[in-house]
Amino acid sequence: MFTGKSLIRLLLALIISLPLAGMSWAAHINTSTHPQTKSKTPARKISESQRTRRRLHHLARSRSATLTHASASMRRHRYYERFHMSSFAEDIASGDLTAGEDPVVRQAAIDALGNMNGTVVAIEPTSGRVLAMVNQKLALSSGAQPCSTIKLSVALAALSEGLVSKETEVALGGRSRMNLTTALAHSNNAYFEALGRKLGFEKVAYYAHEYGLGELAGYDIPGEELGSYPDEAISEKLGGVGKMCSFGEGVSMTPLQLGAMVSAIANGGTLYYLQHPTTPDEVAGFQPRVKRQLDIAPLIPELSDGMAGAVQYGTARSLRVNFNEEEILGKTGTCSHDGTRFGWFASYANTSVGRVVVVVFLQGGRPTFGPKAAEIAGRMYRNMYDHNFFIATHGWPADAAAVKPVSTTP
Repeated sequence: MFTGKSLIRLLLALIISLPLAGMSWAAHINTSTHPQTKSKTPARKISESQRTRRRLHHLARSRSATLTHASASMRRHRYYERFHMSSFAEDIASGDLTAGEDPVVRQAAIDALGNMNGTVVAIEPTSGRVLAMVNQKLALSSGAQPCSTIKLSVALAALSEGLVSKETEVALGGRSRMNLTTALAHSNNAYFEALGRKLGFEKVAYYAHEYGLGELAGYDIPGEELGSYPDEAISEKLGGVGKMCSFGEGVSMTPLQLGAMVSAIANGGTLYYLQHPTTPDEVAGFQPRVKRQLDIAPLIPELSDGMAGAVQYGTARSLRVNFNEEEILGKTGTCSHDGTRFGWFASYANTSVGRVVVVVFLQGGRPTFGPKAAEIAGRMYRNMYDHNFFIATHGWPADAAAVKPVSTTP
């Protein structure tokens, strides 16, 4: 018989031995009943490895894209252009001499310009009379870089030299090609850089001077300053003659010089001295003064399609937001120099009773650009139209043959 102590020892021995036996039994069962376990493990490891590689690859691509975006942002930030001049100003017409101006045209220009920092010049192209000049201090200043409006001079030079016609396609690199009409309408820089390089600086400069750049545009207009045209091409580091022909780099042009050139295009080739009457007596005794005749009459149809295209579907189409009643032909320009942005638009209205040239020049910061100048011109044409300016009874000649010009020098 077992004593109490011996029975307790026996029970403890049985309790200790049972887990060991169970463990051995469980291990035996696992090994014998699931022989395929070892063969499945490598497959699972391979699948997990593939998923890991895909995740790492996706992470690497995401990180690369993030770094690329950050790098691009840094580059954009590095070349972010800052402007120090405001695009807006008050009392810009203060001090203007207005007694000899057309009151309808002047008021239309003032209303259209509003508080933009700029000037508006309106010219009768068949006589050279300045009908209105708002912000005369700026209009008569030494001018600014002409930006893409220089393309009018370059286009006329290339046409004069027989280098292109309006349909001639110019190779712009790769398979890209473009003709003059499209290049003017969309202000394509590469096209005019190509023309400039083919013409060379000597010819580009010769025609620019013929069209009045680098010389006073007015006849005895007090306060008029002279723009400038370089004696040689700018350095290749700055873009050479190509950049001169696409952006007007190195050139300073005044609103009056641009107005005189566009007036010659509008009237068929007569470059008038611009005159700004300041009293009613000067208006009554006004006599046109011819600076020189330009041999561009056969070229104007080649040029005008591009200028019309700029307004219809190109860079100046913002004009049509305000005015559609008459055909307007023009050219925009946008560029910046030393922290100031310039916005140009030169145009003329081609109506059945005569023509009027409008030049808008803006200076300032980011809100200033060529299409904004075109928009202002559109508002001005609208104002003149609504006040019956474009009618035969307005009192100005329908064509150049109706005036009696005086050929003279100041």
